[in-house]
Amino acid sequence: MTSHSPTGYSGLPWKTASACNNGACVEVAELPRGGVAIRDNKHDGGPVLEFTLEEFRSFVLGVKSGEFDY
Repeated sequence: MTSHSPTGYSGLPWKTASACNNGACVEVAELPRGGVAIRDNKHDGGPVLEFTLEEFRSFVLGVKSGEFDY
């Protein structure tokens, strides 16, 4: 995972989960060169996290399994 400034991400087709209804959500976008970008929907001009496809799959599996619950 790497963190980037938002420059170069503005033209991406950002998607928000359909369950997002309180404004505290993340948006994801597929990157043209492969991988996934993630940002906070309240700060679309803020930083962007960039994952390889393998890193993103691992992260999603961890979320589904409760790895990050506390």
